[in-house]
Amino acid sequence: MNYDHCMIPRTLELKLRELAGYYPVVMVTGPRQSGKTTLCQVTFPAKPYLSLEALDTREFALNDPRGFLAQYADGAILDEIQHAPELLSYLQGDVDTRPDPGRFVLTGSQHFGLSQSISQSLAGRCGILVLLPPSLAELRAFPNAPADLFSVMWQGAYPRIYDRNIPAHQWLADYIGTYVQRDVRQVINVGDLQVFTGFLKLCAGRTAQEINACFTIGRHVGLK
Repeated sequence: MNYDHCMIPRTLELKLRELAGYYPVVMVTGPRQSGKTTLCQVTFPAKPYLSLEALDTREFALNDPRGFLAQYADGAILDEIQHAPELLSYLQGDVDTRPDPGRFVLTGSQHFGLSQSISQSLAGRCGILVLLPPSLAELRAFPNAPADLFSVMWQGAYPRIYDRNIPAHQWLADYIGTYVQRDVRQVINVGDLQVFTGFLKLCAGRTAQEINACFTIGRHVGLK
């Protein structure tokens, strides 16, 4: 099986296997490119994998959710489930009929948007894990991982930087561009992307410092 990037051992794998022994559904959420898909595929290599970011798969899941789930009666990995939140209601009925532990493994990048859907549809049926970019100890599994903590703090810990040897400044700039253009607009109504990007830079420059948020902050970052 081919994965998007090299799989390094992740400490969350043990907990993922544990929850899959309790619940019929396990949800792995977290930032984009933190390694969610790779972790799930490596942990459950026998499960069919489907990405709901693919338009044809998403259309099938939304237009015929019962038929979609019937094709994967023994379970599957459903990637980017935030693209088809309506499927969760049908998934509830499916796992209530057959509550075998570990049947479905879901991933999703928009944690806050997913929380409400899961709490409404899968409460008590779903274990939830948050996968962040690798820790310093995990990063050291990469052959070219930096030896010092300062380098990791400067470059970040996203796996693709170290797996593909992409310069950190280039990869992070592209990541932020994609994040602002696509993900942010799905969560909040940003009126001015350039101003919002400036706001992100200001936040980054004040990491670990105290911030005094006021009710007018939205007007200064292009929010409506």
